[in-house]
Formats: sequence, structure tokens, C-alpha cells
Amino acid sequence: MGHLIPMVEFGKLILHHHPSFSVTILLVPPSFNTGSTAAYIRHISTTVPSITFHHLPLISLELDSFPSTAAVIFEVHHRSNPHIRPTLETISLSATISAFIIDIFCTCALPIGAELNIPTYYFIISGASDLALLIHFPTLHNATTKSFRDMNTLLHVPGIPPIPSSDMSKPMLDRNSMDYENFLNVTKNLPNSAGIIVNTFERLVTKPLKAIREGESNPGGRTPPVFSVGPLLASEDLHGRGHDCLNWLDKQPCKSVVYLCFGSLGLFSAAQLKEIAVGLERSGQRFLWVVRSPPSDDKSKRFLPPPEPDLDSLLPAGFLNRTKDRGLVLKSWAPQVVVLNHESVGGFVTHCGWNSVLEAVCAAVPMVAWPLYAEQKLNRLVLVEDMKVALRLEVAEDGFVAAEEVERRVRELMESEKGREMRKVIEEKSVEARAAMREGGSSIAALGKLVELWKRA
Repeated sequence: MGHLIPMVEFGKLILHHHPSFSVTILLVPPSFNTGSTAAYIRHISTTVPSITFHHLPLISLELDSFPSTAAVIFEVHHRSNPHIRPTLETISLSATISAFIIDIFCTCALPIGAELNIPTYYFIISGASDLALLIHFPTLHNATTKSFRDMNTLLHVPGIPPIPSSDMSKPMLDRNSMDYENFLNVTKNLPNSAGIIVNTFERLVTKPLKAIREGESNPGGRTPPVFSVGPLLASEDLHGRGHDCLNWLDKQPCKSVVYLCFGSLGLFSAAQLKEIAVGLERSGQRFLWVVRSPPSDDKSKRFLPPPEPDLDSLLPAGFLNRTKDRGLVLKSWAPQVVVLNHESVGGFVTHCGWNSVLEAVCAAVPMVAWPLYAEQKLNRLVLVEDMKVALRLEVAEDGFVAAEEVERRVRELMESEKGREMRKVIEEKSVEARAAMREGGSSIAALGKLVELWKRA
């Protein structure tokens, strides 16, 4: 869902401003838990008929033989690649394909666009800082023979604050792994595209975009044009408007509630859930917390969706009763866009997924940064040091966060002068985000440049 929604929203943006186009989205059916997409796809097919979905054949894999989710995703796309060319050729029988836009996991399809003479663009669902790192990654790779996990140093990437080597995303930590090889291949191919479309806006973080465009990110190599077309966010949450949590939020004072949610794949151990609960209770703050079941100890179930959580067994005895007057715990899901935009929500404890970051920026809600996977540690770095809109949560070497740290950071977010300063900064960013998406704004102008390129193709 985290990759699909921005792609769909980009399609909707194209159609809104350039209705002569149509959009076809090729889907690789997932072989594992990626969050249910069926209801969302049905909704878009019904409400936006100019977007059509083409489902490629299901790929069956022995999931237990793969070391990671990323490895599974790359393999599924690799095995789906033979179906891409005939699909594009079939589409081209009835329409001119102006552009072929691919996710980074679809790098294996890049040569197909070239063979068919179709301009092929990357669509980056993360921010400009992650893009700057990806483009610079081959340079980092060539500068050492060590794995980043063994270096214990700061990595210097143009346009980004120095990155602790241990904060590289997990697939990039071990240079001898399958994941590392796959991502290195992606980063080597980014410059070979016709352009890179990124889900951000020009004034959100300016330094990495400048470094990319001036060639600092890829010294001596080609830099394709970069188009900032965001923020691209879900325009609605399915079933979100009538959710019970909104009635509860209506009864809370303005900017008084801290919202905790960690993405569709963010899971905590039972011990960590109890620690969060203790920290929230001690903080004295109002809270809305989305809880998911811990990951299973059974490795054969690691790619399956977790069961519905049993809150009474997962949370400390009496917690729900003791906090019922100032807290609400939800099972598995909340209508996040609607929640963040509710006037009673004043803070957000987040895993730093880029979609969640953009949603918080647009809603002008400051954050506590608790990264869990993918590029989220880099996002934390940018949120805390560059954008000044988040507090850093201190995490132990084993990944555990103590109740005292949860309490301290939640209090600081909601009560301190620093929290108030962050709110002012993110309110300014929210205004800039809206301006970027209006006629004459930077993101709409970038879309216009893209469309002109496509019309000349």
C-alpha cells in the first residue's frame, strides 16, 4: 500500500490537470503480507475510471528460502519481467504510451522501456534525501571494501547531514548480501532513466535536490532530470470518516492528543508494547494508539498478516481501565489522514515512513521519530536535523525503547518550548505544501514540464 497509493495519487494528479491522458497501472500480485490492496483498487477503479489496473500473473515462491522481505519483492518482480513487454505491446496497439513509470523494485523492467523506445522514469515514493543517497550509493560502495555495518563511521553524502554508517537501511548494511546486490543494481541504473519523479515538494528539503541537480550526488556520471510532484497523499481513507475514534477525538481539547501509529508493517514485541503503555500512562498525556499483534516466533508465518491483537493480554493489567478517560487504543488500523487532520491531535509518534511524514507535514503535526525499517533512519535524521520538526527517540543497541524514554519524549513533544517551536516550523511547511499543489505551484509546474516531455516523445 505504501508504494501503490502514491503511484495512484500521481495518476490522479496527471488526470486532473491533463485529462486527455489515461493511466494504466501494472500490478504484481504480492506473495506475502503487504497490507490488503483489493478494496482500495476496487474503490479507485469505480471512482476514477481513467485509471485502469492490469494484474500480472501470480508468482509462487517458497518464501522460507528468502532471507528478507526485500529479497522476496525483488524476486517477484524479476520473475514477472517476462510479462511486461507483451503487456506494453498490447497496450500500444490501442494507445500511444507516452511514458513508462517504474518503482525502484521494478528496475529489471528498465531495459524493456528502452527496447520499445518508451521514455522510462523512476517513481521514488520516499523523499529527496533518500534519492540523494540512492544516487550517491555507488560512490560510497566504490570507496570501501567494508560493509557499512562494520564501519562505525559517518558517511558523507552531498545534501544530507552526515549519516552514521549503522543507520543505513538494513538491505544496505551487508555488502555480501542478496539485498545489497539488488539495491546496488537499482542505484547504478537510476542515472539511465529518462528522469526521476519524487514524492516531495521543492521547499520541503532543498539541499538534497540542489546536490542532485548540480551533479554532486553522482560525480562524473549522468544526472537525469528530477521532478518534485508532491505531496502525493491518499485523498481519502476507506471507511475512515465514520470511524469511532473520530467521535472520541471530537471530545478532546484542541492539540491535546498524541497519536501513535507505526505503518502497515511496523510490529513490536509484547515486551515493547507493555513498555510503551507504561510510558504513555506515566506521561499523563491524552493519546490515541494503534496496536498490532507482535511478530510471530514461527518463521513460517513471518510473511503472513498478524492476527487481531488481544489488548487485555498484550497491555499491562488494568492499563485500559486506568487510562480510559484520556486514552483510546485501536486494534490494527486507524484512518490516519483524517486523524492527523483532526484539530485535537497535537503530536505524532511515527515510524518515519515517508507517506506518514508527508501526512504529518500537511496536517502540521510535529513528530517523535521512531524508525523501524527501510530508509526510516535516514528520514529521522532529516526530520530532526534538517527540517526541525521531530524529536529523536533514544533507542538501545538491541532496538528496545524504555518506558522512561517514551514518557520523556511524549511530554517534551506536547508540553515543552521545543515542541512549540517545532509546531511553528511544521505549520510553515504545511502552508508551503499546499502552495506547491496549487495552480502555479512548484509541483504543478514540475508536472507540466513532464507532460511537455511526454507530448514530444
